[in-house]
Amino acid sequence: MVATNDDDAVRSFRIVKEIRIKASPEIAFEALLAEIGAESQMPDGAAFPMAIEAWPGGRWFRDLGKNAGHLWGHIQVIKPPLLLELSGPMFMSYACSNHLQYRLTSEDSGTRLVLTHTAIGLINDQHRAGVSTGWEYRLKRVAELAHQRK
Repeated sequence: MVATNDDDAVRSFRIVKEIRIKASPEIAFEALLAEIGAESQMPDGAAFPMAIEAWPGGRWFRDLGKNAGHLWGHIQVIKPPLLLELSGPMFMSYACSNHLQYRLTSEDSGTRLVLTHTAIGLINDQHRAGVSTGWEYRLKRVAELAHQRK
C-alpha cells in the first residue's frame, strides 16, 4: 500500500502577465533572451545566469560547471522577434510539466509582451504562491534590459 497526502495532489495553474516596453519587438526580444539567459538575476539582484540555446529544441538550463546543473526546459517554438515558447520542469524539481509562452506585439511606439505560464503536476505551495510575483519581476527586468539596449 502506498500512503498519499495533500502534497501528492495534482494541481495546475495558469498565469498571464503583460508589460509594455518602450522599444521595438527586435530589441525587446533580444532583451528577453538576455534576461532568461546570461543576464538573468534574482529579485534581490543576485546574478542567476542561465544558458539558452535559441533554436527549436534548444535547451534552457542553469550551468553550474563540472557537468552539473538544472534543466529548466526546451524551446518548443521560436519565431524571433514575436514568439518564444518553452516547455519543461522549469524551477520545479519534481513531477510537473510547464509551458511558458512569451508573445511580443508591436504596439504604438513600443512592444507589448505577454507572458503565459501554464503548469500541471505536484506543484508545491511555495512555488504556487511565488510564481506570479517572480514573473512580474522578470518582465520588468526585460523592460529594463530593452531600455539599456535602445
